[in-house]
Amino acid sequence: FRLLGEKGIPTHFVELVGEREMLVRAVEIIPVEVVVRNIAAGSLAKRLGMEEGTELPRAVVEFYYKSDALGDPMVNEDHIAVLGLATPEELGIMKRLALAVNEILRDYLAQRNLILVDFKLEFGRHHGEVILADEISPDTCRFWDARTKEKLDKDRFRRDLGGVEEAYREVWSRLVG
Repeated sequence: FRLLGEKGIPTHFVELVGEREMLVRAVEIIPVEVVVRNIAAGSLAKRLGMEEGTELPRAVVEFYYKSDALGDPMVNEDHIAVLGLATPEELGIMKRLALAVNEILRDYLAQRNLILVDFKLEFGRHHGEVILADEISPDTCRFWDARTKEKLDKDRFRRDLGGVEEAYREVWSRLVG
């Protein structure tokens, strides 16, 4: 979040207050998850019949209704408007910020031999402004090793590949040294 803030992305982050805690601005979470995809993997590969690992010619942005009861279904801009989840202006800001985060993180991670396959972001309203909130981690992103394409993220758990803790430690060591 510090890196994103330095690059002009408004976030809820204020400061770290411990190894696993941070002080954040209070937000009203907008119940729309924004997913940015750079490479076909997971549900996108299945849904579109693409081979996992296929590089997309441009980033794809998807929206999901944040509802555990409904299983977080994919929605479009019309669904979001009809449900009153976000205004068209807010949705435009969320998409613009998500694509900017994608560029920043892709460059940052590439320097650390990590590929940003895809990721999920959540946004909130803070004093009328839409800002990035929640977390960015191997639980909300797909990270692959740039050389081997080894999965270093939540798919290790989802696909019963083992080595979840080791993969997360590897990502951590590449990010902080």
